[in-house]
Amino acid sequence: MSPHETALGPVARAAAGNARRPSVSFEFSPPKTPEAEESLWEAIRRLEPLNPAFVSVTYGAGGSTRDRTHRTVVRMLKETTLKPAAHLTCVEASRAEVDEVVQAYWDAGIRHIVALRGDPPGNIGGAYAPRPDGYLNATELTAGIRAVAPFEVSVGLYPQIHPESPSLDHDIDVLKAKVDAGATRAITQFFYDIDAFLFFMDRLRKAGVNIPVSPGIMPVSNYKGLKKMAGPVGIPLPAWLGNLFDGLDRDAETRKLIAASIASEMCVRLVEEGYSDLHFYTLNRADLVYAICRVLGVRETPSEIAA
Repeated sequence: MSPHETALGPVARAAAGNARRPSVSFEFSPPKTPEAEESLWEAIRRLEPLNPAFVSVTYGAGGSTRDRTHRTVVRMLKETTLKPAAHLTCVEASRAEVDEVVQAYWDAGIRHIVALRGDPPGNIGGAYAPRPDGYLNATELTAGIRAVAPFEVSVGLYPQIHPESPSLDHDIDVLKAKVDAGATRAITQFFYDIDAFLFFMDRLRKAGVNIPVSPGIMPVSNYKGLKKMAGPVGIPLPAWLGNLFDGLDRDAETRKLIAASIASEMCVRLVEEGYSDLHFYTLNRADLVYAICRVLGVRETPSEIAA
């Protein structure tokens, strides 16, 4: 990198033409109302031309959206060029019931599942108690999925210690077990401390865990909503983040500009650190994610723009 380029900010460096274009993936949630479904599909159509590596569809606490998740991923498979991945959890279901869902996904043409332990019904971050006839955790679930069919299986990862974990080393051991059970990729929870993420990844690689890891990016413009999401699952929010949004409760446009700036800078640094797969939590909206992808050089082809 030339001295001139090092003097540029991260967004300008990304646009200078020398940065590697990352691979991206997007997370969506199944809609609860007809209006929400319309908004979801507007976001899907806006982001589809960016050719993501895959898109995932969440599974509500306690399996509360199982049918809607299934309908959404099947519709994606039929009506778009996207490669959908269905979230699946262990909560409130027997092994036989989960295996039936897994088989139904395979029969529908889905080849990628995101295997998560899940949260208790109506109690995100609350104490988890497995059913006696169910899968104990995401490791067992991963093995169960792979026993049904040769799916690609992504698993979750906390880059700053899982709230129920005693240490980073324990988290690494858990991920090793998931890999041994058949996991092919890890997707991190969202985070804002890049140095902590890089420290964790250094420990992870030194421990011999070599599957791809996609950093999870949350470009959220509602700081109060972010705190509600982060608190129950133990994700620390740095003071500088709150300072940037202070006093902007009634200024949605400025909050969006700040959110896009924060996430763009994070993504550029992650790419410069060698991370080529980025996973975006879209919250079923396309505007911020689309803008950030443009900064990263992830764009439609000219033929897609013309169409």
